[in-house]
Amino acid sequence: MSGVLRRTVPRLAASITQFSREIHQLCTSQQTDGLSLIYSCGREDLSFCAGGLTLCRTWLQRSYADLPSHQELLMPSLSPTMTQGNIAAWKKNEGDSVAPGDILAEVETDKATIEWEAQEEGFLAKILKAAGSKDIPVGEPVALLVEEQEDVSKFKDYTPGQESSSSSSRKPATAAEEQPAKQEEAAPAASTSSATYPNHEVLKMPALSPTMSQGNIVSWQKKVGDTVSPGDVLCEVETDKATIAWEAQEEGYLATILLPDGSKDVAVGTPAAVIVEEKDQVSAFKNYKPEDAAGKPAPKQAASAPPPPPPSRSQAEAEAKPPKEGVAVLEAQPPTPGPAAAKPLPTPKPGDRIIASPYAKKLAADAGVSLEGVQGSGPNSRIVAADVEQLIASGGGKPAPADAAVPAAGSGKAAAPEGGYTDVQLNQIKRVTAQRLLDSKLTIPHYYLTTECELDRLLEAREALNVSLAGTAKLSVNDFIVKAAALSCKKVPAVNASWMGDFIRQYHNIDINVAVASPAGLMVPFVPGADRKGLLAISEEVKALAGKAKQGKLQPHEFMGGTFTISNLGMYGIKQFAAIVNPPQAAILAVGAALPKVLEVEEGEFAEVQVMNVTLSCDHRVVDGAVGAEWMKAFKQYIENPLLMMV
Repeated sequence: MSGVLRRTVPRLAASITQFSREIHQLCTSQQTDGLSLIYSCGREDLSFCAGGLTLCRTWLQRSYADLPSHQELLMPSLSPTMTQGNIAAWKKNEGDSVAPGDILAEVETDKATIEWEAQEEGFLAKILKAAGSKDIPVGEPVALLVEEQEDVSKFKDYTPGQESSSSSSRKPATAAEEQPAKQEEAAPAASTSSATYPNHEVLKMPALSPTMSQGNIVSWQKKVGDTVSPGDVLCEVETDKATIAWEAQEEGYLATILLPDGSKDVAVGTPAAVIVEEKDQVSAFKNYKPEDAAGKPAPKQAASAPPPPPPSRSQAEAEAKPPKEGVAVLEAQPPTPGPAAAKPLPTPKPGDRIIASPYAKKLAADAGVSLEGVQGSGPNSRIVAADVEQLIASGGGKPAPADAAVPAAGSGKAAAPEGGYTDVQLNQIKRVTAQRLLDSKLTIPHYYLTTECELDRLLEAREALNVSLAGTAKLSVNDFIVKAAALSCKKVPAVNASWMGDFIRQYHNIDINVAVASPAGLMVPFVPGADRKGLLAISEEVKALAGKAKQGKLQPHEFMGGTFTISNLGMYGIKQFAAIVNPPQAAILAVGAALPKVLEVEEGEFAEVQVMNVTLSCDHRVVDGAVGAEWMKAFKQYIENPLLMMV
């Protein structure tokens, strides 16, 4: 389709332009009232049509002047929740023929590795994202497809962005109507600050977990000038789940660091550092700033506005000849002004809206300084924590207004009580956990089922197994609970599911999350395939995961997932509680303490037994009341008859 447009639109624009000129010449030579009237009435429409098509022609020439007709293959969305993906492997090589239904590549999504099938036929001309490329946003070009095999070789040295830059090397247009297009081409070239720096790659804050929207730079493991190789740890990033190592994907040298240690609330996609290919290029980035990475113009290279285009021949003739009586004459339109010179971002003025991160505002409020007039160093001149810390250290910043600390009526914030207090800063884990729990309570219709389980047989079985293990390992009651919950999910698979908007997804794997309290916040690592593992294997895995969670060393594959969650507060003596569903899961089990209770074991005979209360919180969209009750019945049977877990 692009080839047809490339050939047809310029011809159509040229034909209409030529037709307009012929009418004008006929009108000016014959000077008849009728022809002049036709010309005066039709000229605007013809000029508008020709002008629109000329813009189309200019756009197409920019895109296709130096390259054959081709199609960009964009990263597809292969799951309902997918926003980015990784190229696991390419199944087609450059030059291979492609037909609808062929497997182009294997893409690792947020759920699984899925085959990407071709929708068009042609030949794979260029792979833009090599196998192993990670965190590619949905919609980003990853490959090019051409119609003819002989066109493949023309994309050998193709690099992304080549099409837009190649338009500046075209021959100058000769037609008068192409003058505005030439001016439009000149403006971007003058405003590209990256042209003043050697070839480099900007490293942006990655999304290290599916729910991560921002992160904190804990510490850089590489310094400016250091060699970088694929797999090297660049820095440690605090995400909404844990502190994770950010590994390099390319080799080179670290030219500059744009976000220093301690940078907080850094949005995903924000430029964080720059790498170059040669070590001698590092010094060129000494004064490199975040706005340079964002593609903003360099102040020292601000270009003056180009002169207005000369009037066309038809406009000159219309101005030179006086109008005849009774003949309508179109007035010459004033020349379109050229694009304005690129200017650096203005310094904020008093009264301007203050754009700052929440943490920066918090620091400023605590220090009692005003952010008015502060020039931010973050993206789009956003004021970040480092700017406030520098402001406080330098003694700058005028005191904040006295009424700034007093909440407005109806703001929802109560005035602080008299006396001392301590504000505890939220880390990423606590901030995101709070938001997810709030979303869960606001969007998921919870209901709760509670039952009482006798533990005497389970405690006897546990004691016997621990004796047989002879001190090499020790099983806990929680290990039995994890196993019983996994087998109950296998028996009632409708609970092992998620709400997907317009359908319910039931999982074949049973991965049990276990809530762990850590100094950084609540973590929920999971035991994969818990229904297929023995009690000893579950015990060892839960202990290892809990230890990593408390030390903040959990890896993404250990907490990103799970199909059912258990929250156990029994060790704190809590008799009963109801937990909040952990989305996108459909249920969570809250476990209370084992407490003695006198029950009638036989008619007229009473005995003291150990009982445990458990409460199942369910998403009513997925789990109906009867289904939840069936799951609780199965769980109670496994707990009160632990030998059933061995069958």
